[in-house]
Amino acid sequence: MSGSRVVAFGGYQPDKVVTNDDLAKIVDTTDEWIRSRVGIESRRIAADDETVADMATAAGGKALAASGLPPSGIDLVIVATCSPEVPLPNVAATVAHRLGIAAPGAYDLNAACAGFCYALGTASDAVRAGSARNVLVVGAEKMSSWMDWTDRSTCIIFADGAGAAVVGPAGDGEPSGIGPVVWGSAGDLAEKITVTGRNGAITQEGQAVFRWATTALHPVALEACARAGVTPADISAFIPHQANLRIIEAIARRLGIPRERLADDIVHAGNTSSASIPLALSRMAEQGRLQPGTPALLLGFGAGLSYAAQVITLP
Repeated sequence: MSGSRVVAFGGYQPDKVVTNDDLAKIVDTTDEWIRSRVGIESRRIAADDETVADMATAAGGKALAASGLPPSGIDLVIVATCSPEVPLPNVAATVAHRLGIAAPGAYDLNAACAGFCYALGTASDAVRAGSARNVLVVGAEKMSSWMDWTDRSTCIIFADGAGAAVVGPAGDGEPSGIGPVVWGSAGDLAEKITVTGRNGAITQEGQAVFRWATTALHPVALEACARAGVTPADISAFIPHQANLRIIEAIARRLGIPRERLADDIVHAGNTSSASIPLALSRMAEQGRLQPGTPALLLGFGAGLSYAAQVITLP
């Protein structure tokens, strides 16, 4: 079995910016209240006619271009999403067609906010096992379609966007650039984040999720480091799911990872569920905050409750 590696990233955000002051006009909240509780200053919301597939295609196209591969070089497309407009057809096949990727394997994966890490793990395994040569992995969400805009506990948090990565084989004699995924779930807490019915809105028990995330997840991250043969001190960038700034700062402190190595895309992107990790990676790359060839730690977690973590070598 050959190793696998991340080749390139790509990200996409809708044009519309919604600030905390904008939200204060429709719900009982303030800019200070939102910043102090979740750390968000603004977020992006998709246009009414902009779909999950539209955003996934934009992010996937950027990752494909950055990889230097032609569309024919991709033979598997995975889209992680929990917010598609309809369950059929799947988003992945549509994205592949729009990008000119002919007849790839294509499927959607729903592990909510942990979805990108789940998809990255399965893409890595497919490359290592020889089931695929190169895989396009996309996390894309239109969370605004599933929100109650009068519920200040959710409408201040969630947002829209997409992020993508191309996964390919490691070079001959090179170690794998994607470490073993450490994943799991806490189904006994599944009702803490839900959507009820076909036309329901997302609801969550914020304090319960906060307690779980800040106490249960740092051991998962530590195990991912151990399986990859590194320690938190070796990690050049920590990219957790951008759930809440207080949550991710608390996890980073428990791991002993300095604040300057922590992705904080949530401040201006909000919580974009499965899109948040690849979107944050893409933004950090644009800002020059990533060090190629060094290990980065990814940690996804959210509804399910599902979680997953792995260490990657940055391209």
